[in-house]
Amino acid sequence: MSLKDKVMEQIKTAMKEKNQVALESLRAIKSELLLLETSGTYSEISEEQEIKLLQKLVKQRKESAETYATQGRKDLSEPELAQAEVISSFLPKQLSEDEIKEIVVRISKEIGATSMADMGKLMGAVSKELAGKADGKTISGVVKTLLS
Repeated sequence: MSLKDKVMEQIKTAMKEKNQVALESLRAIKSELLLLETSGTYSEISEEQEIKLLQKLVKQRKESAETYATQGRKDLSEPELAQAEVISSFLPKQLSEDEIKEIVVRISKEIGATSMADMGKLMGAVSKELAGKADGKTISGVVKTLLS
């Protein structure tokens, strides 16, 4: 079942349950998918592109929530976090920091990364392997810790 089909099923469920937060989140996903489809750039959207799209939406919601929280607007921050949670449910299971560290160490040994000068090369290889399973910020933090 494609992401679009899953989202449509969830929209129906959210409408029946009158769950506004889920409905807004799902409509945002549907909208972004439609924009991607009609852009003409891709003939068919791959699973990797779907994951990137979902990660982008989650990141946007979390950044907005953080901004609202720093401005003392908890009333706006909480719905953003709730939407991020709904969108995250469509992503693959996220790896823990320890699991990420193991993968980074293994890849570091494979490509011979030993200093901060190799960070770009290591980040590229790790990001490629962990696409959709971990966010870039966490990966970057683990890579910096390992190389420094």
